[in-house]
Amino acid sequence: MNIASLIKKQKGIIMKKLNLGVIGVGGRGSLANYAHNPEDDTLITAGMDVSQEALKVFSEKYNNKVSTYTNYIEMLDKENLDGVFITSPDFCHEEQAIAALERKIPVYLEKPMAITIEGCDRILKVAEKNKAGIVLGHNMRYMNFVLKMKEIIDEGTIGDVKAVWCRHFVSYGGDAYFRDWHSEQKYSNSLLLQKGAHDIDIIHWLAGGYTKRVTGFGKLDVYDKCPRRKENEKSDVSFNSTHWPPLEQTEFSPKIDIEDHNMILMNLDNGVQASYLQCHYTPDSCRNYTIIGTKGRIENYGDAREAFIQVWTTRKDNFSLMGDNSYRICPPAGSHGGADPKIVKGFIEYIRGESIPHTSPVASRNSVATGCKGAESIRANGIPMDIPPLSEKLLEYEY
Repeated sequence: MNIASLIKKQKGIIMKKLNLGVIGVGGRGSLANYAHNPEDDTLITAGMDVSQEALKVFSEKYNNKVSTYTNYIEMLDKENLDGVFITSPDFCHEEQAIAALERKIPVYLEKPMAITIEGCDRILKVAEKNKAGIVLGHNMRYMNFVLKMKEIIDEGTIGDVKAVWCRHFVSYGGDAYFRDWHSEQKYSNSLLLQKGAHDIDIIHWLAGGYTKRVTGFGKLDVYDKCPRRKENEKSDVSFNSTHWPPLEQTEFSPKIDIEDHNMILMNLDNGVQASYLQCHYTPDSCRNYTIIGTKGRIENYGDAREAFIQVWTTRKDNFSLMGDNSYRICPPAGSHGGADPKIVKGFIEYIRGESIPHTSPVASRNSVATGCKGAESIRANGIPMDIPPLSEKLLEYEY
């Protein structure tokens, strides 16, 4: 029995046993494994996937003591679930989240919330109508390097934030996003959602506001020139560092109509201005944030794994890699720099009414809205786009 469980037992606190399900047990479905803790009375008891192979692996992981389904409605109706992880492909999120929320089942929904603004708003409306809980999978809010930057900002070290820049280098873009369903707009809309939703959310969080207007430029510049696999051939999306350089790789998706390079500029509702630049054919992989305030600047080198944060607070008329203060950030154990076990713990505590998550459904909606309108601007040759506001009713509801 872990320490937290022991303390609760000593205090006479009876923890409700939680039966949890997973929709989309492959890929990010492995996240749910952090929730399976019989000592804390939290159990993964059911899983759904369209792949029999994925269901077999899932069942074996839990010693064949889970129920498996190929229809998520059947699982939601038959199982007495206290919560469900939705880790299916992006284009399934809206439909599946609404089905669970209509049944008043608390939902952990992997980002992006949906692939359209309207889809996000429909999810929020159903959650509000049914007074149902929803936690969004923006696990970067639990990463140590992000939390440290947030702490430095909140302490006032760099004064009032005025500008935020993020450069996102994605060395594995060709493996992860241009060999399967991600490569088509009808399934993913834009990589400003699947990848960018993380960073746009963090930009908003660190800046303390939401984007109200966005403009962008981008293009499909590399992967459309690579040889494709046939429609009936299975895709291999395993990450392989020998897949280099990009133009010499093969077996990409038969259809590719998303951009492999995106750049957007954002005006936030509190006056902060921000930029997000994303490239999927770089040799290295990292998120690099710069936050500039009225009294200083923050920049990180490295992210989910080991990271270094530099803080400059005195004037220097030259460039130095070392700031006035430097922080070495080492991640705890667990996937995504230790963020996955922490966000899952937050979901469990949320179901039990013990804590409020770092993440926010409204913030998640606004990251998707910015990505959608950013992509729309890119495809309209940079015409600025306004972000449609949420209704007051949905803003005020505590999801």
